[in-house]
Amino acid sequence: MVAFWVLVAGLLAGAAPALESVEDNASANLPPAASDSMKARDLVRAQRPGQDATPAVIVVRGAGADAGASAGEAVTRITSALSGPARPDHVASVISTVTAPAAAAELVSQNRGAQLVIVPMTGSPSDKSFQNAVDEVRALAAERAGPAEVAVTGPAGIATDTVKVFSGGDKVMLLATILLVLVILLAIYRSPLMALVPLLAVGVAMRVAETAGALLADAGIITVSSQTASIMTVLLFGVGTDYALIITARYREALLDEPDRARAMRTAVSRTAESVLASASTIVLAMFALLVAASPALHGFGPYLALGVAVMALVAFTFIPALVLLLGGGVFWPGGVAKAAERSRGTGIWHRIAALVARAPARVVTAVVALLMVMSAGLLGYHESFNTLSGFRASTESERGQRLVQEQFGPGEIAPSTVVVQSRDDLRSGTAPADIAAALARAENVSRVGQHPRFGEDGRTVFYDVVLDLDPYSSKALDTIGPLEETARGAADAAGVKDATVLVAGETAQNADIRSALDRDTTLIMLLVLAIVTAVLILLLRSLLAPLYLVATLLLSFLATLGATTFFTVTVLGDEGIGNRVTAYIFVFLVALGVDYNIFIMSRFKQELRTLPPAKAISAALTRTGGVVSSAGLILAATFGVLMTQPIRELFQFGFAMAFGILLDTFLIRPLLVPAIVRLLGDHALWPARPRRETPPAPAVAPSAGGTAIPTGRLLRAFTWIAVIEACTWGGLLIGMYFKYVPKTTELGVRIFGTLHGAAFIAYVALTVLVAIRLKWRLGRTTLFALLAAIPPFMTVAFDTWARRTGRLTEPTPAPAPRLTPSP
Repeated sequence: MVAFWVLVAGLLAGAAPALESVEDNASANLPPAASDSMKARDLVRAQRPGQDATPAVIVVRGAGADAGASAGEAVTRITSALSGPARPDHVASVISTVTAPAAAAELVSQNRGAQLVIVPMTGSPSDKSFQNAVDEVRALAAERAGPAEVAVTGPAGIATDTVKVFSGGDKVMLLATILLVLVILLAIYRSPLMALVPLLAVGVAMRVAETAGALLADAGIITVSSQTASIMTVLLFGVGTDYALIITARYREALLDEPDRARAMRTAVSRTAESVLASASTIVLAMFALLVAASPALHGFGPYLALGVAVMALVAFTFIPALVLLLGGGVFWPGGVAKAAERSRGTGIWHRIAALVARAPARVVTAVVALLMVMSAGLLGYHESFNTLSGFRASTESERGQRLVQEQFGPGEIAPSTVVVQSRDDLRSGTAPADIAAALARAENVSRVGQHPRFGEDGRTVFYDVVLDLDPYSSKALDTIGPLEETARGAADAAGVKDATVLVAGETAQNADIRSALDRDTTLIMLLVLAIVTAVLILLLRSLLAPLYLVATLLLSFLATLGATTFFTVTVLGDEGIGNRVTAYIFVFLVALGVDYNIFIMSRFKQELRTLPPAKAISAALTRTGGVVSSAGLILAATFGVLMTQPIRELFQFGFAMAFGILLDTFLIRPLLVPAIVRLLGDHALWPARPRRETPPAPAVAPSAGGTAIPTGRLLRAFTWIAVIEACTWGGLLIGMYFKYVPKTTELGVRIFGTLHGAAFIAYVALTVLVAIRLKWRLGRTTLFALLAAIPPFMTVAFDTWARRTGRLTEPTPAPAPRLTPSP
């Protein structure tokens, strides 16, 4: 097994491209393709060819007493260097007071002390050659500026600086994560070999996931960004060490009663399989829930991380047990097997915590909930930021240039908007374009409108450059996009331009659309993730009540975490706001990972109920899982905390929030709040299930003379899962067929659906007959699942009948009989 994983990692590494070469950092910062701002961008590109170049903005501030003359001389020298034959690659043209004197009003500041030079650049900002060209432009501008101050900003400069900031932090983050996890594992295991096992497993899983992800991204199946890659690193280290701790802790516990290491490992894996599988499934499904998002930043975020967690779960179940067994008893050196097994009984502190919960559960619940509510009060200062440059925690030339533009030209000049008006008639004659420009100039929060409207090639489209008197990345600026469209539309109607299409392009409009999409996506994703977590808990615990109070604790934890993060990063550290995607990321990850610790303690509680009453069962579960789950939580929090070393606001805030929230779940929610609630509910904690004590097993089916009976428990479980899967799968397919495929259903589609259904239904009926024969329908709750699973087949028959009657599926026409020609 160890050789298998090493071989897989090696083969994939040889076949896959480098992950950095397939990363897509551009689309993650764009609004949905169907949004108005993207339609406006496409109109600009279609009607004004060459406008799709990425501009670098060189801002020059003169020095000395005659700052205007100093700036003008510097601009002349820079323009000459960037216009000559030796100019850097990717430089398409230069727009300055030298090449376009008529644009001086827009390129020169009001005090005449600063000027702008616009350098449109061809190519993709993600290409290394493009970034090198931007660096050459910067070097030339600095060299030719003389005593004047110069900085290169704009979309080209920002994109280049973003890549530099990320590339500088990844290596530091990986090294810090490895060292931090190794130190914590050495403190937990007190054995160097055992501490290396989780790191080796994470290394194998990370290599497999990265190479598989690179292959999928190269094929265009998924997208991977720099932020996603950074989060994948810490996620695999955290989740991988969690799973390793859970499995090896149960292995040490099994060694108390079973000296044979192979049997002890088999016991450990079988007893942790349900909880680890539920944990991995929750994370994977939560990641796939992001696919419902319209925002590219959220939509493309989940598949790569889901792939990593799925690979990590497989490695945990196979590679870790195999490696531990290969290392033999030496894996516990220097303490030995006996000491390692004895530590699994739990330390004194967890016995005292269990006693506290048992003594005053109501007071524990009250105190913890009150503390969480106090932390949630930090949400009073919550607001979001859409300014990429303000999110850099490292000094960049782009940010310095943006600040110069704001100081010398006004806040809106750093990102003008483009209002697009398209009519059915030619607009080049008449007064409508001038009337619309005048109305836009009078609009609220508009600083100026470009001197001359620009017409598209068709003459029916006109473009207006609009500069706001606000920070174009502020929430107030984003709020002006809608009124700006209404102003242009009203002016067009008043000028006789009927049914005009009005759109706004530019970064402010794009951020407004990003905000709208994120608001919608975040609400939808939250509901979907909560539904996924609730469903997993229902299936795992076989309870309807327990998932409700467990999900409630997760919501309290999320609100407290977001409140504390807002207070610390915005109020204390002075961040411009919470990153616009951070809230959605925090919710998905905190709920998906935080529920793990509830899963671990509640599944152990369910196991202890077989021999103990509820009060003692929850105390035993807390005592036995306290040390290992707390260690796992500490490692997971530490790995996410490493993201705070990244010089990006979003990653810093996300790392702090995850570290804080996981520590809340580990040391407050899981050991205090959840056990106290369970203690208060007593026998009803897993309602409608009731605790049952195990009795000596009796054979459910007497073996016949001719052979051995099928084990009742396994057959019941198999039937239950098949029934549930059959019901859910075909119910979902029916809904999908109705809402997505019905309007365009083809005969082939209906026949494929019927064929698939027939195969699954035959398997389901065969298993049902087997259960009926062997168990004489002594099924209990499983009968309900059987009845539910029988509904979709009959609905499919109804669907088929409906499709034929409505003409979407025609009756097959008999083929004409072949004519038989007598042989000569």
